[in-house]
Amino acid sequence: MTKQYPVTHTNAEWRKILTPEQFMIMRQHGTERPGSCALLHEKRAGTFHCAACDQPLFPSKLKFESGTGWPSFNDPLPGSVETESDTSLGMVREEVHCSRCGSHLGHVFPDGPPPTGLRYCINGVALKFQPEKA
Repeated sequence: MTKQYPVTHTNAEWRKILTPEQFMIMRQHGTERPGSCALLHEKRAGTFHCAACDQPLFPSKLKFESGTGWPSFNDPLPGSVETESDTSLGMVREEVHCSRCGSHLGHVFPDGPPPTGLRYCINGVALKFQPEKA
């Protein structure tokens, strides 16, 4: 049985909402080219949201430079993401998706810095950044 998310759309509707690259990554479990997203270098205070449904996902204070070419975070906002085992590409990884719309965001790995030891490796085009209001 497929999980029902609070925000749902048909593929045709998602194609109207998302760019072709976002659709490929977020709805078809693709990956962007490393180093290709401007949000990789975003350093302002604020919050990273799901590009598909605008749910707040990651506070900027938990973003760190992992050297991988994708935005990386220690921890998501509580309840904002879900994970499930991903066995594609001949390996076992933990896929990260938005808890509101089910869109694929990236993967989480156990090789991050303290305090969590986790590295949420997220496709930049799956995110939009909302700066903190001054």
